[in-house]
Amino acid sequence: MRTLKNAVILAVAGTVLTVSACSGDDPASGADGSAISLQNCGRTVTLKKPADAAITVNQGATESALAVGAGGQLVGTAYLDSAIAPQWAAAYGEIPVLSEKYPTREAVLEKHPDLIAASYSSAFDDKALGSRQSFDDLGVATYVSPFGCEDKSKRPASSWDAVAGETSDYGVLFGRTADADRVNADMRARLADLTAKSAGRGKTVLWWDSSTDKPFVGAGDGGPQLVIDAVGAKNVFGDLSGNWAETGWEAVLKADPDVIVLVDADWDPAAAKRKYLESDPALKDLKAVAKGSFVVIPFAESTPGPRLIDGAAKLSDALAK
Repeated sequence: MRTLKNAVILAVAGTVLTVSACSGDDPASGADGSAISLQNCGRTVTLKKPADAAITVNQGATESALAVGAGGQLVGTAYLDSAIAPQWAAAYGEIPVLSEKYPTREAVLEKHPDLIAASYSSAFDDKALGSRQSFDDLGVATYVSPFGCEDKSKRPASSWDAVAGETSDYGVLFGRTADADRVNADMRARLADLTAKSAGRGKTVLWWDSSTDKPFVGAGDGGPQLVIDAVGAKNVFGDLSGNWAETGWEAVLKADPDVIVLVDADWDPAAAKRKYLESDPALKDLKAVAKGSFVVIPFAESTPGPRLIDGAAKLSDALAK
């Protein structure tokens, strides 16, 4: 999915419950089947009860729902960047796949959804599903990940708390706040362990997302930076703003990183990136390339969502060797 590369990728919830309290025990959280109302990207999302006929589009939204155990509450899904994580594969296999990319509006409405959740605002373009307002008019709730808000001023700053924030939102939307709390507690415990290990201390990392013409790299404000920080390494392009940024191969040669992260996605496989580096007459002499110091991380583990911590663990394990 290539629609949010200049977004600030992580956010402190980005959604604020419009109730007097936001505890999972509060009736307005939907945990007991009561009505839900929360703010999302400047819009109010309302449901008469937790969603039980939802559709997720974009992998992050799908895996966020699966992470809180809401697979049985989905009536459709669409748009993966890579394989679903093994721990959710069985649950995912029970959900109808409406399209490899964005489904048609007609295909969505045929499922009579009560909620449509997406990772990116592009899902609600006129060329995709149609506007969020148009679904509001039909009584269908919509949700966009806080880091994907169309209005960039609504995208909060990056932090690991933001990942927990979105997971909490999914807990509220599906009436599974206790499950969301468990997911977040596990993430925080793993993060504390990775930070203590600091396997990347003293090492420099290039996070190569995509593109061979002008390499698209992990910059200083998003998911890649959070992962690199978690393992104690240094991002060679951490001084660039944004989640990701374009740079040049001359800058890569100058940085000469110790390790290169190759992001793996269906639309830009890691194997193709490695082949490019190893066959280029200049890039093959980079110390990371010469030593084969590559770490492959799925795209879903480089973006906000329940798998970002898996990306950090994968990088830590590789750097510890």
